[in-house]
Amino acid sequence: MGLRLQRGVERAGSLYRHAAAENRGCRYGQPPDPDGTGHRLRPPRRSELEVSIRFKLTLTYSAILAVILIVMGGTVYAFQSYKAYSDVKNKLEAQGKDLSNQIQQYSILDPGQLRVKPSSLQQEKSYIQIVDYRAGTYRLSAEMEQYHLLFPFEKDPALVAEKARFAKTNVNGYPFYVYQWPIVDMSSKVVGLLQVGYLINVQDNSLQQLRTILVFTSLIGLVVAFTVGMLMARQSLRPIEIVIQAAEQIEKGSDLSMRIAWNGPNDELGKLTDTLNGMLGRMELAYNELDEAYDAQRRFVSDASHELRTPLTTIRGNIDLLEKIWKPALEDGTNRIPEVSEHEAMRQEMSREAMRDIGDEARRMSRLVNDLLALARADAGFVMEKKPVELTAVVEDVVRRASMLPRTASWKPGDLSSLEGVGVLGNEDYLRQLLFIFIENAFKYTPEGSVMLRAVVSGAQAGIIIQDTGLGMEPEQVPHIFERFYRADESRGITSGTGLGLSIAKWIIDEHEGSVEVRTIPGAGTTFTVWLPIAFSVHVE
Repeated sequence: MGLRLQRGVERAGSLYRHAAAENRGCRYGQPPDPDGTGHRLRPPRRSELEVSIRFKLTLTYSAILAVILIVMGGTVYAFQSYKAYSDVKNKLEAQGKDLSNQIQQYSILDPGQLRVKPSSLQQEKSYIQIVDYRAGTYRLSAEMEQYHLLFPFEKDPALVAEKARFAKTNVNGYPFYVYQWPIVDMSSKVVGLLQVGYLINVQDNSLQQLRTILVFTSLIGLVVAFTVGMLMARQSLRPIEIVIQAAEQIEKGSDLSMRIAWNGPNDELGKLTDTLNGMLGRMELAYNELDEAYDAQRRFVSDASHELRTPLTTIRGNIDLLEKIWKPALEDGTNRIPEVSEHEAMRQEMSREAMRDIGDEARRMSRLVNDLLALARADAGFVMEKKPVELTAVVEDVVRRASMLPRTASWKPGDLSSLEGVGVLGNEDYLRQLLFIFIENAFKYTPEGSVMLRAVVSGAQAGIIIQDTGLGMEPEQVPHIFERFYRADESRGITSGTGLGLSIAKWIIDEHEGSVEVRTIPGAGTTFTVWLPIAFSVHVE
C-alpha cells in the first residue's frame, strides 16, 4: 500500500500539493507564538501514550491466545488425568470386589479371621493390606512386605467410612492410588478394612511430562505469537503512521495546499484520507478567504491612514495659526477683546472653545492615524533600524516627560540604578514609544492611586516594570489585551481609546526580541514587565 507523491518523489511523506488558485502563505494558518508576549500560559503538551496502539493490539491478542492456550491445555490435562486415573480406579475396584468376596467366603468357614486366597497375596505388583480391628493385626501382600510398605489407615473402626472410597497417598516416596473397602460382620459393625493399592508412578510421570510440554509449548507459542503479532500489527498500522506523518508535515509547514496521497483500497483508511483531504480543502478555502480579507483590510487601513494624515496635518496647522491670530488681541488674560459688545465677546469665546475642541480632536485623530500607520508598516514587513542604545538615558528621559502627562494618579519613579551601563540593540525612538504606551495606559486605568516604574536586571535580560494600583483586569481578558482593537473596558465604557496601543507595544517588543509579562488583580492593579535582551554592559565607576 504505497502512497504516491505528485511533483516528484520524496521520502515516504505521502504529501502532494493540491492545485489552488492562490496561496499567500496562509497568514492566519500560522500558529501563534504562545510565549511571545510572556503573558500567555504555555498550552499543556499532549502527553504521548506510554503504550502504542500496536503494542496494545499485540498484547490484547496475546492475552486472548494465552487464555485459549490455558483453557485448551487445562482441558487436555484434565482429560488425560481423568483417563489415566479412571483406568486405575476400575482395576482397583474390580480387584477390591474380588478380594472382598474371598474374605466373605473365608468368614463363613472361620468367622474369627479375615483371610483371602494365599495366591492373591503372592501376585506380582499386588499391593494388598487387610486390617483386622478385632485382632489388632494386619496382613500384607508379598510385594508390600518386600518393600516394607504400609498404607495409612484409621486406627479407630468407628471412624472408618461406611462406603468404599478412593484415596491418593504417598508411601515411602512411592505414589499410590488406594481403594479402601470397610469389612463388616453380620451386625453391620466394621471389623476390618481392605486396602488395595496401585503404584501410579508411571501415570504421574506421564502427567508431569504432559504438564511440562503444555507449559513450554504455550510459552513458546505466546512468544512466537507476540513477535508475529507485533510485526503484523506494525505492517497493518503502517499506512496509518504514514497518514499521521503526512498530517504532521502539513501542520508543521502550515501549508494547507498539501494533500495526503493514498493509493490503497477504498477501505476505512481510504475513507479517512478522503475525509481529511476534504477538510483540508475547506480549511484552505476558508483561510485564503480570510487572508484576502485581511490583505484588503490592511491595504484599506494603510491607504486611509496616508490619505487622512495630510488633511489632519492641515487642520492642526490652521488651528495653530488661528490660535496665534487670536492671541495678540487678548488683554490682561481676560479672554475678551476690548471695546466689543457682550454678545460679540460671547461669540468670540465660543469660537475659541470650538477651536480648542477641534484641535484636541485633530490631535487625537493624528495619534490614531500614526498608530494605524505603525501597524501597517509592521504588516508590510518594516525592518526597524537598530543600534546600540544605553537604557539609562532612554528610561530617565521617559520618566521626566511622563511627569508632565495629564493624569489623576500619582507618578512614582523607582530605582533605576540596575540599568547603569546596560545597553540593548534597538531603536531609541521606538523604545521611548514602547514605555510611553505602558505608562499612558497605566495613567488611563488608574483614576486614583499611583503608577510606579522601576528596573531590574536578571541574567542576560533587562526588565522595566510599570506597575499601577488601578482597575486591573479579569483573568480571561489578559490573553486578548495585545490584540488589535481589543479593549478590556469596552463593556464598561470607562476610558476612551482605540485598542491599538498595546498591539504596537507588542510589535516593538517582538522587533527587539524581547517579551512582556502581565500580572493583574481585578480592582487592585496591573503590572507589566518588559524584558529586553542585554547587548552590552559598560562598567560605571
